[in-house]
Amino acid sequence: MIKRIVKLTFQTDKLDEFKEVFEQSKAKIKACQGCHHVELLQGVKPNNIFFTFSIWDSEDDLNNYRHSTFFKETWTKTKALFSDKPEAWSVNYIDEG
Repeated sequence: MIKRIVKLTFQTDKLDEFKEVFEQSKAKIKACQGCHHVELLQGVKPNNIFFTFSIWDSEDDLNNYRHSTFFKETWTKTKALFSDKPEAWSVNYIDEG
C-alpha cells in the first residue's frame, strides 16, 4: 500500500469553492479501484493551505485514477482556484512509532 499526500494552496476567496469541489468528488475517489481512504485537511494558519491524504493498494491504482477522465475534469476545476503550485508525495508506511 502507498499513501499519497498532496499540498494545495488556494486563493483565499476560493476556499469554499474548493471545499464544494472536494465534497462532490470524495465518494467517487473512494470508489476508485484500489482506493481505501481519502481525507481533506486544512491548515490553521494560513488556512488557505489544504492537504489531501489518500491510501491506495498500489502506484498503478493511483496512476489509473490520475489518468482517468474524472480526475482530469476535477483537476481542471481545482487548478483554477490555486494561488501556488501544488506539491505531491507518494510514501510507504514504515512505522507508527
